[in-house]
Formats: sequence, structure tokens, C-alpha cells
Amino acid sequence: MAKYAAGSGISEIKCILAGFVMKGFLGFATFGIKSITLPLVIASGLSVGKEGPSVHVACCVGAVVANWFQRFSRSQGKMREVVTAASAAGVAVAFGSPIGGVLFSIEEMSHIFRIKTMWRSFVCALVATFTLSVMNPFRTGKLVLFQVTYSRSWHFFEIIFWVIIGIFGGIYGAFVVKLNIQVAAFRRKHLAKHGVAEAVALAVLTAMVGYFNRFLRIDMTEMMSILFRECEGGGDYDNLCQQSVQWPMVNSLLLATIIRTGFVIISYGAKVPAGIFVPSMAIGATFGRMVGIIVKAVYRAYPQSGIFTSCDPDLPCITPGTYAFLGAAAALSGVMRITVTVVVIMFELTGALTYILPTMIVILVTKAVGDFIGMRGIADETIRFNGYPILDQEDHSPDVPVSEVMKKDLTVLYTSGMRVCDVEDILCSTDVKGFPIVASKPSHMLSGYIGRTELRYVLDKAQHMGDVTPDTQCSFNRQASDQEHDVLSGVGSGSALGAEEEVAAELLETTASNDVLKLWPWVNQTPLTVPQRLPLEILMQLFKRMGPRVILVEEQGVLKGLVTVKDVLRFNATTEMTGSDEQWSTGDFEAVLEVMWNWGTGVTESAVDRWRSILRSQRGNRS
Repeated sequence: MAKYAAGSGISEIKCILAGFVMKGFLGFATFGIKSITLPLVIASGLSVGKEGPSVHVACCVGAVVANWFQRFSRSQGKMREVVTAASAAGVAVAFGSPIGGVLFSIEEMSHIFRIKTMWRSFVCALVATFTLSVMNPFRTGKLVLFQVTYSRSWHFFEIIFWVIIGIFGGIYGAFVVKLNIQVAAFRRKHLAKHGVAEAVALAVLTAMVGYFNRFLRIDMTEMMSILFRECEGGGDYDNLCQQSVQWPMVNSLLLATIIRTGFVIISYGAKVPAGIFVPSMAIGATFGRMVGIIVKAVYRAYPQSGIFTSCDPDLPCITPGTYAFLGAAAALSGVMRITVTVVVIMFELTGALTYILPTMIVILVTKAVGDFIGMRGIADETIRFNGYPILDQEDHSPDVPVSEVMKKDLTVLYTSGMRVCDVEDILCSTDVKGFPIVASKPSHMLSGYIGRTELRYVLDKAQHMGDVTPDTQCSFNRQASDQEHDVLSGVGSGSALGAEEEVAAELLETTASNDVLKLWPWVNQTPLTVPQRLPLEILMQLFKRMGPRVILVEEQGVLKGLVTVKDVLRFNATTEMTGSDEQWSTGDFEAVLEVMWNWGTGVTESAVDRWRSILRSQRGNRS
């Protein structure tokens, strides 16, 4: 019904904002199915979150509504601005953090961010948060269940332990990203046709294992609201503050951290709406609370130690809840590789300026560890694994000219001398997305570029109107007598005109006849071109900043080749001896999964054969 409703959606939205076209990904069917199934998935107890899918749902709403207006539907640039603003609203609602949502749309989602887009994102996030506040979903005045406030300050000696939490966040992010991609490779190979069975098996396994741990059997947001709280002034929470059971509590928290990490690795990417924000925060919260309890136990055992001289003996010195809070920030930053956004989201969750500096220290250490290990965020690695054609801002290329990368063997169209049947043959025999247009065979002087979609649509429309025959001549060159069509916006700019029904009909009435079909109104007469000696690094910057689908290579007006983002990525992958899929195919964890799969398959087949033989023997005895 809606294949794009599964997963988080953040990786694909990043590609769409970079100029990649995914038809149906932001459609009404995806919105409807994901809106219905997301609450069911969260209620199932899987170790997945709702924040990523919430961003996807918000972007679907923005795209569906924007398509009602021609100003947006006919402009891919304006549509991307709407989707960017909608992503800010999705994060703002998920965390009750409007400013955090705006920063998320800048830091994580946008390929190229404009100032005017930031203002629109701010308004969108503000309206979304205000609406949520009016609805008061928890009847407590809180926008999210794990909002918390802290009434006491921190001490400088705690920086040592915050560094430990930051190191954990960086290691956790790299570990989860690497193993999750290997699980994705295994899932693509063996479980692609068993999505429902996989989801059911994961739900059953999560319930059976999680039931025996006090921190796994409850909802993740409820667990975080418990772990974030201060002990004093609010009573005890599930024996967290009892000194007599502090070490069993540490063991329980450590076990919860390890088990939930495993479930996140195997659950994220299943064929259900699934995010990774809250599960990562929950893992960081259990680890951070464990560190906080240990530090508090050390303080109780050695209160006169020199490290604790700054503590007031009449006031609580260590607040384990703040360690859980910082652990959640570290894990979220580690797995997503975002920094400023996490700091602002955590500030808006607590409303306390006191813990801005501790949060910044933890995020700084997390980023340093992640950079040292060299893993990207889960969204970027998923993009690479799926082979989506998008250049990351951190991607660089060797110092080579464009001529080393470009495609030289091109299928071209000629400005004149081609019939409708000739163009039809080219469309049927190729699958390229567009065609350069040249003057003549000997010279190959570049005249323009036309997209496959526009060419196919105009040919079908003209034939349906009965104005052309297979022998009708096709003209891609603009004549002096064609100036009367300039009153129509977008004429002669290719995809800017598009394939709008009313515009196409109006143009074809004057450009289509039995003698000649004038296709120049759909030709981009000023395509983006570069010389063949241009460094590849500059070409990559053009793709990143302008987002074109294709760049033509010419020399003194003569067409020499063509370059797409896929060509650049393929060249870089070949140079670095890495690929988007192959680099994960020989992972150690995937090898373990392969062994387990083969063993399980063998055991199942043996059991089935044994059962069949028993049935045959019983039937033979009866006969």
C-alpha cells in the first residue's frame, strides 16, 4: 500500500532536499499509512522511536498541502523549502523544542540552507509547538513526558565523569551505526520478503527478554522521565534512590544498556515505521544514571576525599539524574552526529541554563570520539548503504579534471533532421534521464538539454491530440518566428516549464502540426556547463550548492561529455576502494548472522523433514 511508510524517513528526506526525486515518498498514501501504523509500532514495545517517523509525517503533510498550489507544485526549489520547514515542525513536536527543530533542519536535514528558509522553519515549528501546548497531550502541562527541571548546580570535579559519558556516546554511536548497517545488509539478503514475520519475531523477542528487567519492561519515555528525576523532594522512584540496593541497581542499569543496544541494532531498519532518537536517549540515560549512582556511592564512601572538597556537607553533592540527562544527550549526538541541535533540545527540555555548559562538554567529547573513530551518523551511512546519489558536505575528491569522470559515449538529439519515430526509437532503446541537444553530427555544437520526462510527455500529448505522425519532423531549435511564445513563463527553460496540462495544451496548439513538432519550449537552452579541464573538486561544489541533476562538459561550445552525481560517487568509491554496499558485506557481525541463519535454516529443514517422515509412517500404518 505504501512501501515508503517503513523506516525512519530522515535519510530519504535528506536526499530529497539535496535534489533527489523519490515519487510517492511524500505522498498522501505514505502519510496515511505511517500515521496509522506508527502508534501501533510504539505500543508493540519494539526498541524504536517515533521522532524520525514524526519528521517524515510532517514532511508528508507539508508536501501534500503545498501540491495544492501551483506556485509550489511547479517549483522544486520552493517545494524543498516547504519540506525543510516541515521537518523543523516534526522535531519541534517530538521534543517540545521549537528552536531545536529549526536547528535540526539546518544541521541535519538541509543540503543548502537559506536565511529565508530559517524564518519559515521557525514559524512552522512555533505554530506546531503552540498547537501541541494547547492540546496538552499528557494533561500535565508538559510537551513531552520526560521534561524535567533541576534545582541544584554542579561541581567542577564532575567534568571527569562527564568526559566518561561523552566517550561512551561516541563509542556507542560508532558501534551501533556499523553493526546496524551490517544487519541491514543481512536483512536485504535474507529477509527482504519476510518483513511481517521479522517484525512479529522482533516484538515477541523484545517482550520476552525485556520483561525480566525493570528498565526494559516499561515504555522508554516513561523510563527516561524516571531516570532524569532528582531523588530528593519527590520521593523514591522504583528503588533508584535506595542506598541498600544501589549495586543491584547498577547491575540492572548496565544490563538494560547492553540489551537495549542489541535490540536497537537489530530493530532499526525493520519494515515498520521506526526512529532511533528516543531508543538512543534511553540507552544513554541508563548508562548515565549508572555512572551517577557509582559516583554518588564513591562520595558516600569517601566524603572527606580531596576531590569532593567543593561539596557542601549539608546539601546533596551528586545528582544522578543529571548524569542520565547528559548520557541521553551523548548517545543521541553519537548516533546522529549532530551537536548544537542536541544542546538546544536538552536546554529546552530542562529550561535550565545551569546545565548548558555540562551538555556542551559532553557533546564536544562525543564528537571528538566519533571523529576519531571515523564513522558518520546513522542517516548518512544509510544513504551510502542504499546507494542514493547525494554528495555529503564532507565528501572530497582527488585532484583530477572532470574529463576523468565524465561519460563520453552519449545518446544525443539533433536540432533538426529527426522525425518523431526516430525520437521514439531512442526513448525505447535507452533509459537515460535526459538528452543533450547538438547542432549537427560533425560539429556537435551544444544547443541545449531536454529531460526524458518532458520529452515523453510532449510526444504522447501531441500524438493524442492527433497533430503529428511518425514522419513528422522534430525541431529542437528556436526560430526567430517563435518569439510570440515568450509570454508564457518557463518557456525555453526545460524543467522549469514542466509538463503542466494547461500550459502543454496551449503550447501544442501552436507548436505541433503534421509537418513539424516544435520541441524547443521544453528544451533547457542554457544548461549548466563546465570545461573538461575543470578540477573535480569544483564540480562537486557545483553539485552540492546548486543541486543540478546533470552537468554538461563542453570545450569551446562543442559537447564533450556529461557528469551526474552518480558518476562522481562511483569514481570516488573506485578511488577509495570502497563501495556503498560492498564495504559492509564482509563485516564480522554479518558473518555471525550468516552462520546463525544457516544453522537455523538447517535445523528448521531437518525438523520439517522429520515431521513429514513421521506423518508418512503414520499414514502407512493406518493403511
